[in-house]
Amino acid sequence: MSKLLVINSSPRGERSHSRTLVKEFLAMRAKHHPEEIVVQRDVCVQPVPLVTEAWVVGAFAPSEHQTPESKAALAVSDSLVDEFLSADRYVFGVPMYNLNVPAGFKAYIDQIVRAGRTFAVGPNGYEGIVHGKKALFVTASGGSFPAGTPMGAYNFQEPYLRAIFGFIGVTDVKFVVADSQNIGEEAAAAAKAKAQAEIRTMAAGW
Repeated sequence: MSKLLVINSSPRGERSHSRTLVKEFLAMRAKHHPEEIVVQRDVCVQPVPLVTEAWVVGAFAPSEHQTPESKAALAVSDSLVDEFLSADRYVFGVPMYNLNVPAGFKAYIDQIVRAGRTFAVGPNGYEGIVHGKKALFVTASGGSFPAGTPMGAYNFQEPYLRAIFGFIGVTDVKFVVADSQNIGEEAAAAAKAKAQAEIRTMAAGW
């Protein structure tokens, strides 16, 4: 049975455009795939800890150098990685903050990108070891950053997400973008309508 892991990361709560789109996706997804198991996590309601010295010790030091603090720090990461690996598909609600992802979502990424768990280091260098997964990124932004334009050079969000998830092996990724939300009512409505249409298509056939 397929499992879907949903991560929301907008601090805006019910006013969030990315949250609204994710909610719409899940409602439509349930109609098309009622048997799918859905697990939801909100990294704003339940913040993910930042990587600390104790975490680094837990992840890399030999067992004789482990401390209660390092074991506890890594236990949180292990739980998040286990949850991540158990899913077949991912939906990430990620607004653009200062041209990239929110701090809470970056903290989540830092917990799940783990040597020996989601990537390996071998004779040929780094190798992603998370295979056969699909990811949908539902993003929202106040401005518009079309690829190939001067403004597109400011979009560090999508390239980063493609790179970091590709680094661990998740290369089958899709983006639904609700941009232009602070440019004016007409532009905002058009961008949202386009994103909603893409959401409907993805909910049925993805």
